[in-house]
Amino acid sequence: MHALTDVPPLAQIDATDPGLLQDPYAYYARLREEAPVFRDPKTGIVAVSRYDLVQQVTRNPALFSSHFAHLLNSGGTGRLDQEEAAIMAAGLPWVDTLLTADAPQHTRYRRIAMKAFTPARVAAMQAYIERTTHDLIDRFIGDGVVEFKTGFADHLPSIVVADALGIERGDVERFHDWLRAGIARLAGNAERGERLASARKEIELQQYFLAAIAARRAQRRDDIISDLVYASLDDEHGGRPLNDAELYAILQQIFNAGQETTAHTLTYAIYQLLQHPQQLAEVQADPALAANMVEESLRHLSPTNNMWRVVAADTELGGVALKAGETMLLRFGAANRDGERFADAERYDIHRDNAGRHLAFGHGAHVCLGAALARKEMVVALPIVLQRLRNLRFAEGLNSFRFSPSPLLRGVLSLHLRFDRG
Repeated sequence: MHALTDVPPLAQIDATDPGLLQDPYAYYARLREEAPVFRDPKTGIVAVSRYDLVQQVTRNPALFSSHFAHLLNSGGTGRLDQEEAAIMAAGLPWVDTLLTADAPQHTRYRRIAMKAFTPARVAAMQAYIERTTHDLIDRFIGDGVVEFKTGFADHLPSIVVADALGIERGDVERFHDWLRAGIARLAGNAERGERLASARKEIELQQYFLAAIAARRAQRRDDIISDLVYASLDDEHGGRPLNDAELYAILQQIFNAGQETTAHTLTYAIYQLLQHPQQLAEVQADPALAANMVEESLRHLSPTNNMWRVVAADTELGGVALKAGETMLLRFGAANRDGERFADAERYDIHRDNAGRHLAFGHGAHVCLGAALARKEMVVALPIVLQRLRNLRFAEGLNSFRFSPSPLLRGVLSLHLRFDRG
């Protein structure tokens, strides 16, 4: 755990300190025990860290709103750099559709977006995900070594979502670049130059999707972009097609949903299994254990470690009075290691009987849009990886096991592996 050597009061701890972000769990434990609803005097942000309280917030959008678009890309301050704001102003206006909307607006848009992730569509992808997994492994299995995050985990969810949307495979690498730029802005702690470059890439992504939308309007195809272009939004004015800004907002969120979080969880599962050889051997012997192993990996990592809410009306939570307009941070990573919900919560255990009760995909109306697809990808892919990469082990001397510096997203940045050449 991160060493809080002199055990300073919570009010004196910088929650964005890079060292703490590498291993925040001692800090999370103190939050749960000392102040599960903690107003940081340095920022005014209210952090919620206990499982039952996080769940209470997600169940009550009338009091705890998802209208937090002004907080994204600004580290929770709601204030963009003027030059960054000018770059973004040249693009499409932001529309609150999914992540940053409440019912009934969120409900209308989510109904349309779910066309991308219907149970039938996800179930039918089994053989396709298997083939894609084998194809990716074929690229490096003869080398006997791979950096797993960029060599496999980044590619699988990107290819699956790109194919479903109708994006050309040759463009997937460009999307990786756009995705990384978006993550840098979302984190809120990037340097100014990086944020400006990321804002410009956001405009590039908008232009790409606008061209794709125009192409589908000219000729419909069998893909999700076409499904959305020809969908009807039922609102107070009657059914109407989505406009460009609405389409872009939904497409961007569909593409991002489960990309980095799935890649991080795939990588983290291998990272943990190699540290628990008995559990690794059990999954290799019985691939049916993969489903619960995935749930435990999601719980233990919580790739979306924190997420924003805004207090919508004066209220109280956990005995703490809250004022309308206050910024909240839901600490999913802390809630998923709450000992009141998960026995011996710090331990990684693929046999944990309530692992699936985690909040890694969020909870309530805003549960992750791509959760079913992400689970499908991981449950299908990981047994194949463990079967084909024989004598799997860490590549000695190559791993730093560093985690992402983002306050919102968490995952191992790189994972160098060795295995017997296939």
